Amino acid sequence: MKNLSGIPQNISDEILGKVTFKGVGLFSRKDYVFVAPNTTKFPSGYFAVLTNMQKREANQPIVFEVQQYAELNEGDIILINPDGSINVLYELHSTHNAIMATERCNHRCIMCPQPPIMQESDKTDFNLKLLSLFDKHTQDIGITGGEPTLIGDNLFILIEYIKKHLPKASISLLSNGVKFSDYKYTQKLALICHHDLQIDIPLFSDIDTEHNRIVGVKTFFKTIEGLYNLALFRQKIGLRIVVHKQTYRRLPQLSEFIYRNFPFVFHVAFMQMEIIGLASQNMDELWIDPYDYNAELEEAVLNLARRNMNVSIYNSQLCILPDSIKDYAKQSISDWKNIYLPKCEGCEIKNGCAGFFASVENHRYSKYIKSIKSSL
Repeated sequence: MKNLSGIPQNISDEILGKVTFKGVGLFSRKDYVFVAPNTTKFPSGYFAVLTNMQKREANQPIVFEVQQYAELNEGDIILINPDGSINVLYELHSTHNAIMATERCNHRCIMCPQPPIMQESDKTDFNLKLLSLFDKHTQDIGITGGEPTLIGDNLFILIEYIKKHLPKASISLLSNGVKFSDYKYTQKLALICHHDLQIDIPLFSDIDTEHNRIVGVKTFFKTIEGLYNLALFRQKIGLRIVVHKQTYRRLPQLSEFIYRNFPFVFHVAFMQMEIIGLASQNMDELWIDPYDYNAELEEAVLNLARRNMNVSIYNSQLCILPDSIKDYAKQSISDWKNIYLPKCEGCEIKNGCAGFFASVENHRYSKYIKSIKSSL
C-alpha cells in the first residue's frame, strides 16, 4: 500500500477516515480526514487533519509536515497511526483496491510476498468499517491475506456486506483453496449468490509432492478437492501459477493437467514472481531470469489458449516475451507498487506493459530488458 508520514499531535489511537480537500457538511465530518495544505486554519469536527505546515499547538488530532499529501485524492481512505505514519487503504481511482481479511495463513509458501503471522486480533469489524467508507460505485474489490478462509464464517459476512452495500463491485477472493474441501463451507459461500465472485487459487505443480514442498504443507489433494467442490456449486474459479526456478520446468505438464482435470476454471494466470518477503530470503532457490523460461511458458500458455481456455500472463515485461504470447500479457501490478526502469524510457510499447514491482530495484530483473523502438 502507499505510505505517507508526518508529525502527529493528539493522536493516541488509529484513525480510519476518508480524505477530503474540499470539505464536507458539519454532520458528515466524523468519518473524514481534512487535508489542509499551506494553511494554519484547521476546521473543526473532522476525525483528523493533515497539513504540510510545521508543528504547532492545536487541540484536535493533526498530522503536521505531511509532504506527500499530493499523492492523495478526494475520496481516498487512509489509516493514521499514532506514530504519524499514514497508510492509504483505498484509492478512489485505482482498480486494485483490496481488504486484508487476515495476516494468518496455514501455508508457508517459499516465495510468499506477505509472510504470515501466527496471532492477531480479528479484523472483521475494522474491515466492515473500511468497506462502509468505499465509494458506492467501486467496481472491483479484492479479499486477500494471509488466508482469508481462516476467519471462518466472518468471510461470508464481508462478502454479504459487499453484495448489499457495494452492489456494482466484483470480488476477487485470493485463497489457497484448502478450506473449500469442506463441502458445507463451500455451500455457504455459494448460497450468498454474489453476482461476480471469483476465487483465485494457486496451483504450483501437477505432482503432489512438488506442490506440497513449495507451499510447505501436505495440502495438494485438499486443494484439488476444494476446486471440485467450488465447481460443484458453479463458482467462478481462477488458477494462479507463480513461475520460478522450482516451477518452470513442468509448466507444459501442469497446463495439460489443468486442461484435463479442471476444464471448468474461468481463468488461468501464469505469474512472474514478486521479490519481497520470503521470496527475497530464498532467492538462490527461486531466481531464474524470466527470459530463460520462455520456452516452457510459451508452450503452457498456448496449450491452454488453443483449447479455448482463458489464460493470461501477469507481471511480465513485453520486451522479454516471445511474440506468440505477448497478447496474453496483462497490466496486473497494483498501481502503488508499479514502476518502470530508466531503460524503459522511450519504449513504444511501455503503455501496454506490466512494468515491474517496486521491489525489483533492490533485487533482480531480467538482463534482457530493453526499450522497444521503431526502426523507422
